[in-house]
Amino acid sequence: MIPRVDAERLLAGDAEAVDIVRDGAREVGFFTLFNTPIPKSDLQEVFAAYGAFFALTAEQKDAVNMARTGSNRGWGAPGSEQVDPDANPDYKQVFDCGFEVEGSDLPAYAPNLWPEEPAEFRVIVENYYARALAFSGDLLAAIAGAIGEDATYFREQFDEPMALLRGNYYPQRPAWAGAKDFGIATHTDYGCLTLLAMDGTPGLEVRKRGGGWIPVTAPVGEFVINFGEMLEMWTQGRVVATPHRVVGGNAERMSIPLFYNPNADANVAPAGSGQTIRAVEHLQKRFDETYIHLQDKS
Repeated sequence: MIPRVDAERLLAGDAEAVDIVRDGAREVGFFTLFNTPIPKSDLQEVFAAYGAFFALTAEQKDAVNMARTGSNRGWGAPGSEQVDPDANPDYKQVFDCGFEVEGSDLPAYAPNLWPEEPAEFRVIVENYYARALAFSGDLLAAIAGAIGEDATYFREQFDEPMALLRGNYYPQRPAWAGAKDFGIATHTDYGCLTLLAMDGTPGLEVRKRGGGWIPVTAPVGEFVINFGEMLEMWTQGRVVATPHRVVGGNAERMSIPLFYNPNADANVAPAGSGQTIRAVEHLQKRFDETYIHLQDKS
């Protein structure tokens, strides 16, 4: 079962909410949030903006095609990402933007690419990105406290976060799709915390510990939260990165994840291990394995 948590109570330190999150982080790796500081109207606006972008012709979207870059900024066409090397490239479309650091030569801080149309697309997406970043910082601090980590220490590792905001568009499952074709194949997220807004359409499935799959959905205005490989390593398994997938069905759907990841130089090795694992090295390695146009670097 996927726990459901009142975000206001969690951020206020309510003991029951903290207990649910601590157990959910360790046992399930997923929970849903309601009563958050991000209004439903903001989410409706950003879903509409992504929907208008994905409705453009391929020629229009190609002006911001990430395949011509050395990073993951802009439009990813169908088949541009392969999260599972044993499956075919995912048939979804994406639009990625992230945190920019002027003068940095790291792809994780690359300049964003913005389409000319829809006219308000950039403003709407950037405004949402700022709100989602702030909320994710508060949320991760609360989760860190719940599992016995130093919340202040975690906050200090996210002042230049490698945080990636994505719009996902999943069409109806194509007639040609076979056993190795997915909207997104089975994978674990790569970084720390994922703040996922959904349009209410079913499709996301989470792998159960004993096998099988649990469908997970949330209406517009609520969020699905899950954790990535980096945070599982960093916290010595006190949160778990759980495999999940989207097979696809008879209805198209959209989702908007914010992948909240730390500063490039953050050491995400387990505390006391004596190791140094730079966050950017883990994250970029996984990007290079996943994005088709970056795979020749792997």
